[in-house]
Amino acid sequence: MKKYIVLLLPVILILGCSMKKRQTVCVLQTNMGTMVFRFFEQEAPHTSAEIQKLVKQGFYDGKDFYRVVQGHVIQTGGGGDPLKAEFNSRSHLTGTVGLARDEDPDSGDSSFYICLAPRPHLDGEYTVFGQLIEGMDVLEAIGNVEVEEKYSEGIAFHEPVTPVIIEHASLEKRVLEPSGDSE
Repeated sequence: MKKYIVLLLPVILILGCSMKKRQTVCVLQTNMGTMVFRFFEQEAPHTSAEIQKLVKQGFYDGKDFYRVVQGHVIQTGGGGDPLKAEFNSRSHLTGTVGLARDEDPDSGDSSFYICLAPRPHLDGEYTVFGQLIEGMDVLEAIGNVEVEEKYSEGIAFHEPVTPVIIEHASLEKRVLEPSGDSE
């Protein structure tokens, strides 16, 4: 009996690993390093699908992080069709990826932000569609670049003095651990 268990154990382990679902991640290769984020497709299916479509089209290649507000967010994108808000229960943690918008909840398009720190005042007010899983050091470095302080209607639009460019954005399939707000 022990012999059979020993023989079956590798098979069980292989099957268990292969049964884990592969999920789509976005790889952002910037001139300051690489960041990778997972999508929350259950919570924000339309936003996740639209961002993935834009990545496949090369939309983000060459885009800059035009807004860097230290201790708050970095932001890129801009333009495209408006998306209906998909507010959800995901918290704004360090590395949270959300859909930028103006006062109209349904005004988000291709522009997204990545939080540099927890931003609980944004919870339930913006569509959270992803979470950084690699490249926190790159996020921190971008968040600390020198910026030219600019304000528009009281909103900080601090622009990096030296541009931070997304050289290439791509999608990959990876086996990921279940996501929770503890990430």
